[in-house]
Amino acid sequence: MFPAATRLVAKRLFEIRTAFRGSPKVALASRSFSTALNYHIDSPDNNPDMPWEFSEANKERVKEILSHYPSNYKQSAVIPLLDLAQQQHGGWLPVSAMNAVAKVIEVAPIRVYEVATFYSMFNRMKVGKYHLLVCGTTPCMIRGSREIEDALLKHLGVKRNEVTKDGLFSVGEMECMGCCVNAPMITVADYSKGSEGYTYNYYEDVTPKRVIEIVEMLKRGETPPVGTQNPLRIMSGPEGGNTSLLGEPKPPPCRDLDAC
Repeated sequence: MFPAATRLVAKRLFEIRTAFRGSPKVALASRSFSTALNYHIDSPDNNPDMPWEFSEANKERVKEILSHYPSNYKQSAVIPLLDLAQQQHGGWLPVSAMNAVAKVIEVAPIRVYEVATFYSMFNRMKVGKYHLLVCGTTPCMIRGSREIEDALLKHLGVKRNEVTKDGLFSVGEMECMGCCVNAPMITVADYSKGSEGYTYNYYEDVTPKRVIEIVEMLKRGETPPVGTQNPLRIMSGPEGGNTSLLGEPKPPPCRDLDAC
């Protein structure tokens, strides 16, 4: 008998092969598994035959981005160019956009696909105009990030990585956002104004009630205050103010090396 882990891997490989052979709907459904995110399946709105190019304004930004790199190292610009393409395309990267980036930096398309499939910041399926990312790393999880995500999904009536019917919102997960002292937190990637008005904001010390309020503010076209959502804190300071380190620190004692 094969060990349980071996049987599980074999089962997963079979599912992936079945997805390749099956209909696009079946294949797309299988993408909920992380291992399935490494391949592309053509669909009417995502295939190599779709025309795609940078807008006139973004063509100027492409030139500016390329100017940061030696002319024989254009490929080093792949990440900022993919980011720009994603902003222009409403928060996700169709394969034709990746092909356009490959043409700009003069590499084989596979070199761009390798980057886009590696970094979780690049979305290769549709997201909402407001893409809500919940931090799932341990400090946020301990402080209730699962409840935060559940509140968002229930309020919006979607599952993780689904888009609301009005196209406004989607909910995903991101690992450590780097502000563990203000856990739990979410990020909102705002693609509602295209690449010209794109913002990426952090909301910290959130609660299930507060994230729903943030969603409703975004629906109304308002801009929620970024950073900590706890009115008793200033940025990452302690709730209620400092209780230690209230004065200027004393300098360390110095030795007169010339007297030795």
